[in-house]
Amino acid sequence: MSMTFNPKVFGDIEKAEERWRKELEEIFRQHGERLERFSTVSDVEIGRLYTPLDVRDQRYMDALGFPGEYPFTRGVQPSMYRGRLWTMRMFAGLGTAKDTNRRFHVLVNAGQTGLSTAFDMPTLMGYDSDASKARGECGRCGVAIDTLKDMEDLFDGLPIDQITTSMTINPPASVVWAMYIAMAENRGIPRNVIGGTIQNDMLKEFIAQKTFMCPPRPSVRLVTDTVEFGTREVPRWNTISISGYHIREAGSTAVQELAFTLADGIAYTEEALKRGLPVDSFAPRFSFFFNSHLDFFEEIAKFRAARRMWGKIMRERFKAQNPRSWWLRFHTQTAGCSLTAQQPYNNVVRTALEALAAVLGGTQSLHTNSLDEVLAIPTEEAATIALRTQQIIAEESGVANTIDPLGGSYFVEGLTDKMERDAFEIIRKIDDMGGMLAAIERNYPQQEIADAAYHYQRQIDAGEKTVVGVNKYVTEEDVPVEILEIDEELERLQIEKLNRVKSLRDQTRVAECLERVGEACAADTNVMEPVIAAVKAQATLQEVCDVYRSVFGIYRDPGIY
Repeated sequence: MSMTFNPKVFGDIEKAEERWRKELEEIFRQHGERLERFSTVSDVEIGRLYTPLDVRDQRYMDALGFPGEYPFTRGVQPSMYRGRLWTMRMFAGLGTAKDTNRRFHVLVNAGQTGLSTAFDMPTLMGYDSDASKARGECGRCGVAIDTLKDMEDLFDGLPIDQITTSMTINPPASVVWAMYIAMAENRGIPRNVIGGTIQNDMLKEFIAQKTFMCPPRPSVRLVTDTVEFGTREVPRWNTISISGYHIREAGSTAVQELAFTLADGIAYTEEALKRGLPVDSFAPRFSFFFNSHLDFFEEIAKFRAARRMWGKIMRERFKAQNPRSWWLRFHTQTAGCSLTAQQPYNNVVRTALEALAAVLGGTQSLHTNSLDEVLAIPTEEAATIALRTQQIIAEESGVANTIDPLGGSYFVEGLTDKMERDAFEIIRKIDDMGGMLAAIERNYPQQEIADAAYHYQRQIDAGEKTVVGVNKYVTEEDVPVEILEIDEELERLQIEKLNRVKSLRDQTRVAECLERVGEACAADTNVMEPVIAAVKAQATLQEVCDVYRSVFGIYRDPGIY
């Protein structure tokens, strides 16, 4: 039985379609089609027209159902945006903790509803600002966090017991999260009250983003420590945000982004189960992070397929019983890789389209990129325009006034089904290799992404895909854009601050705490309590990460092209 039509109606449609296609072929024989081939950004071929025949095998309740009900194709909550809009969570981080704190206050005062922290490269890699490898990078692409004092300055005056915080950090995620917990407890806020997310997704680092510290298996062990600790001690915190965003930014297709992200989710679930955790104790706190690229309908279909697939994976593969374990809750960021330095004001339009796709796909929270983000950290004005883009979509466009407004579109439903089929086929291949860790060690996802990126670039170079201002409608005009400059004096001041903290702390206590962190690493016991004690004693980010490096070793990327 079909979704909405019986077999006789399908027969009538088939006859009508055959007649229409003959008429269309005659027209195209005379005038031709606009392109030789129509395909999505991911190069999925698009048909001329979609009809009920494209969804003839769908059963409504199995494939779509209702919002808030399995399989969640139409959303994870019954009311979706009719009840509450998505969280507007702009990604922010620049210079020192005090600089970023000022930007947080500006965005909150402009109507932002959640915080999101970008860290500088030394922090992302587990080094302090005074490390020789960190020179020249302090505060350049995000905020520098060396000690608990920096974390306290970062969130000074912000109501962290009322507003949720996301932190995009991976190799040293356990250390940064420990600093956040310590900062909250020093304010008198219990750890079981705070809410937020740490990205903490090491698998995608080896696949795509390439900020790593230790080899894959001990890296996943540290992730599992945070999942176990959060389940027991910090129940409102999402201890992992499984990220397809960086997989897409590295050049994957939409289907690869979907498949590799969910395969990572499967791997983390299996590791937590090996730890002895019941699936329903931790799965409801898993969150996801997707990219919203330029192909409008392909992205909407990806988000809808993602929810349905994760629901099936958790219910059928892992036998989760709690419906909240079946939910795929996700944050979306518009595609940074789609922005261009040429004609930079075009980026406002690109971001608006990508944000609209995320909203129509049912995202729970959203970051919109700023028009200057391809050039530098956004200025305050550019970040505010990006936030206003979300607010106009939310409150002026009318798209949030009904739930899943594109549900039932033959094109969107057909594309959603195809996305699911193709992504499950990739997950099956990964299963056959022995899971995602084994697949990474064989360089399978890395090579697939490299090949997809190369294919897309060749299409741009050949003019088969249009990038306005880059390979079509090119102008020689140089459009001036204000660029945020980071003061070079900042690094010296940050190192002075770090040295002050080191000079005032109890060195014996720090050494004892770091020794306990090392013992936990070596003994394969959970590291979180020892790390919290260490950062409360003012051990630095790098000092804890150096313990990790000494016990687990250092990972070096083999390089895949």
